[in-house]
Amino acid sequence: MSENQRQILDADVRDISYLDEGTGPAIVLLPEAGLDFAYFGALASILVEEDFRVVRIAARRSDAQTLHELAQDVVDVLEHLGISEAWIGGHGFGGAVARTVAIDHHERVSGVLLLGVTRDAPYGEDFDAEVRAVFGDSFSPQADVRRVQADALAATAAEAWQPVADATPVLIVQGTADRVTPVEPERHYVRPRRGWSA
Repeated sequence: MSENQRQILDADVRDISYLDEGTGPAIVLLPEAGLDFAYFGALASILVEEDFRVVRIAARRSDAQTLHELAQDVVDVLEHLGISEAWIGGHGFGGAVARTVAIDHHERVSGVLLLGVTRDAPYGEDFDAEVRAVFGDSFSPQADVRRVQADALAATAAEAWQPVADATPVLIVQGTADRVTPVEPERHYVRPRRGWSA
């Protein structure tokens, strides 16, 4: 089912915005820290044309103690939409949430899609300037959302989200000229639960 307009889950408490488009196998897209999912519009349109159901999910605005709570938000939206299994994709910080969903709710995850891999929630004027330069002024990071995300990341042990759940397919898309989540040389992007891998 395709709603084609922004919806809100649990407006009184978590206020989680989502947009459900298309039909077919489900792909979830989670945005970079502090950003609204609107910048996924072109990617979502392409995926919908290729017969995928695309669910874009924004981060809650209320406090989340850990990445596990943000991961549960994703699962709650999927449950609300009647989606039993999906590829979970995240850009930058959204990838940390995607990995956590795969670890905490492995049975709901067909695979993990990491777009611009990062291990930290970005902060600072340099990051904000790059986001505006790439996506335009209308996509300036939202400070309140980014604070919630940074706090949740800081409160979650790396071992609880950095590994990719066993037997989980992973697709990494990392642009060599990415200015928002740049490539870090000599870096391992994925760590299976049983050890590091390139």
